Amino acid sequence: MVEEQSRILIIEDDLDVAEMLEAYFNVQGYNVATANWGEDAVKTSQLQPPDLIILDIRLPDIDGYEVARRLRNNRRTENIPIIFLTEKRTRADRLQGLELGADDYITKPFDIQELRLRVRNALQRSSQDVINNPVTGFPEGALVDERLSECLLRKDWAILSISLVHLDIFRNAYGFIASDDVLRAVSLMIHNAVRNLGNTSDFVGHITTAQFFVITNLDNLVELGNRIRTRVEQSFDYFYPLKDRDTAKDQTQKLGLKFGTILPKHGPFSTTEELKEKIIQYS
Repeated sequence: MVEEQSRILIIEDDLDVAEMLEAYFNVQGYNVATANWGEDAVKTSQLQPPDLIILDIRLPDIDGYEVARRLRNNRRTENIPIIFLTEKRTRADRLQGLELGADDYITKPFDIQELRLRVRNALQRSSQDVINNPVTGFPEGALVDERLSECLLRKDWAILSISLVHLDIFRNAYGFIASDDVLRAVSLMIHNAVRNLGNTSDFVGHITTAQFFVITNLDNLVELGNRIRTRVEQSFDYFYPLKDRDTAKDQTQKLGLKFGTILPKHGPFSTTEELKEKIIQYS
């Protein structure tokens, strides 16, 4: 199993938290090491790169952001999944972590079961053998590049971009397990719409976790988009606790959808990266 073979480095200056996490993930079958100082963690990672790092931001010497920056700038450690575990909660803090290539960002106090799932999913995404998103099952990475590259050779394609907006706000309010439930439900509704209205050659994948896209043809584009919008938007309220459905302080920050359409005429596109950048504009 992946968990039994994976090495985790926990970088945490709170000895009680570090000891608790080490004991917990050891029981889960991981090979766990700990570091209490940022400099020590960087050296350890470069000497024997772990499969995943759980990183506190507040450390006694260099902070977690600097640790992540050094790891991302070193060839041996640049692709190690990093999960920030921190008391910092502001949007600016999260963005800073994500800009450094963090795979996840969890605030204290945390649910240990959620952290376990985050670790499992991050390890699955980083595995070379896994080419589907562990939450939705939709292709990402190499499979997405492969199918987009096929579009470069044809002129009869149309791409529908479907972005979940405010998923980060929902996640912060209700947790990662609840946000994963949203992703699974939305992916199922997209799959059903494509199965019922699309062609056997249609393709659904991820550009980012919260952004799906469908490769189809122009004839199906409008009807497919309308079906997905109708089914998904009428389900959003059910993801919220009953007390929050109508009483949210800011209804504009509730879950929503953003659609975009990309056609050959919006090019020319000479690389898959150019095509992906166009899709990302609609996120």
